[in-house]
Amino acid sequence: MPRNFSRRDFLASSAALAALSTARAAQPAGGGLEVILEGAGERPIIVSVTASTPALTNLAQRAFDVHGRYKRVASGAQFDLRFTAAGANQVRVEARQSGALVLGETATGTSQNYALLRAADLAVKATSKLNGFFASKLSFVRLLAKPAQEDVHTSDLFFTETFSITADRAHAITPHWSPDGQRLIYTSYKKGFSDILVLNLATQRVEDFFANKQGTSVGACYSPDGRQVAMVLSGEGQQEIYVGDADGRAAPARRTRSDTVKSHPCWSPDGARLVFSMTPGPQLYLMSADGGTPQRLVTGFSYAAEPDWCRADPDKIAFTVGQGRGYQIAVASISGRFPAKVIAPKGLPAAYDMQEPTWLADGRHLVCTAKAADVRVLYLLDTETGKATRLSPASLGECSQPSVWGP
Repeated sequence: MPRNFSRRDFLASSAALAALSTARAAQPAGGGLEVILEGAGERPIIVSVTASTPALTNLAQRAFDVHGRYKRVASGAQFDLRFTAAGANQVRVEARQSGALVLGETATGTSQNYALLRAADLAVKATSKLNGFFASKLSFVRLLAKPAQEDVHTSDLFFTETFSITADRAHAITPHWSPDGQRLIYTSYKKGFSDILVLNLATQRVEDFFANKQGTSVGACYSPDGRQVAMVLSGEGQQEIYVGDADGRAAPARRTRSDTVKSHPCWSPDGARLVFSMTPGPQLYLMSADGGTPQRLVTGFSYAAEPDWCRADPDKIAFTVGQGRGYQIAVASISGRFPAKVIAPKGLPAAYDMQEPTWLADGRHLVCTAKAADVRVLYLLDTETGKATRLSPASLGECSQPSVWGP
């Protein structure tokens, strides 16, 4: 079995992932050399970044330092970016080019830090025309040792504010955001079974979505319009893909029927299709959200799992691939625009694997889990340069299973 596989991995993806990992260990790695994607040669945008307080300056500079499209300098910049606190939860951003004001706007957030990140996204849009991702929010699973459990947490992208969402004294896994950022859907074992629950973040009310006392219920994720939920259920025997209405009133409908193991369903940006992992291999398969015959997405790798469909570029899917006896992140083109490529991480300790990718709004960066022995850390991965930047602090211990929401 590959290194770093443990009971936590089993709980995170149920018996499906255990079966997939076992199959993975028995096969040689596929694919080509580790390379990075095109685009790394773009000329950087030169900026100076200052703010009205040391804390805001540090956060703003940290954000632009990880972006990949910007180079920060003290003087002689193309754009001078200035962030000014305008209240407890507001920050004003001004961008000047050769002294001329090209952006002057005030951003509001749930805190001053979050307002700063929203203002920084405005600066990105004004100076590069690119979608910003600094104001993304994360949900993730944090391992607690005493008692042994996994709780769902949320944070901003840079972990300036982190919140514990569940405290069930049981394992809570595979959280996913609703499209409006108001709810989280996840699997909980607090009743002894793998029940799918929905948490309203505004009211903190938890509602049952699907209870399954005869099998596994994992991987629930909302469709892009928030009206449906795809999930993996095994109550009828084999683990299959199901789709149900997001209100949970009607029983979910089965979409796959075969003797193979399925896991990790993910919606296409238009909500018309699903991508998921299926044995043997496992490999990636595409299927209409209404069901039908799954079509294999050829990647060239003998192990391909944990897919995430890019919302900014619907032709791209990120996924986990087997490399030797470890794992890395790859990106594939559905249309064949470019061959599937492994993103060689730069700045990641050699002992770490990369797994569980999830796209940010710019279609360039991913949040992933880096794993080594008993360590699980969330990283930002630039798919064009390979730069890997640690996100989750050591004080939080082991963090994994990231899900991203972007405004």
